[in-house]
Amino acid sequence: MSNPAEAHGTPAMFPGGAEDPADAALTAVEQQLSVFLRRARSVSQQLSRQVHPDMEPAAYGLLSVIRRQGPIRLTELASCIGVGKPSVSRQIAFLESLGLVSKEADPLDGRAQAIRLTAKGEDRMHEVQDARRGVFRERLAAWPAEDLNTLAAYLGKLNATYESDGFLRDDSA
Repeated sequence: MSNPAEAHGTPAMFPGGAEDPADAALTAVEQQLSVFLRRARSVSQQLSRQVHPDMEPAAYGLLSVIRRQGPIRLTELASCIGVGKPSVSRQIAFLESLGLVSKEADPLDGRAQAIRLTAKGEDRMHEVQDARRGVFRERLAAWPAEDLNTLAAYLGKLNATYESDGFLRDDSA
């Protein structure tokens, strides 16, 4: 950082005491994203409990990826969500014990296993995700389509900036 004030969290100032507009805009984005992420975590918690009362949000996220991607290897799944293989392995064992996922021989490499949703897992995810989409549509019903498209474009742009940090591209949206 070229401005020592920035290192201490103080907004960069222009001569005359005016705040840097880019710094103010980034602060507003950070605040709004923080609120949004807190709410998203809360919704994720609620959704996971709808699938099963003992399910953690991380497990719900795995089910969502498996449903979207289809049968997937454990290492690929861990890479998709940016967590370690041991964490994903524990969550998959839990989901398997609930009968929501199963492991099968990977058709591309018989030594590896692919994880897939069971019929029960598919049914539960279908119910929960349909309900989630209904709430989402209800909350955004008053937004003009143009605003929704603009929001989607900006979120896509934001997500793309994280690919340089090693996050995989997610074209499923």
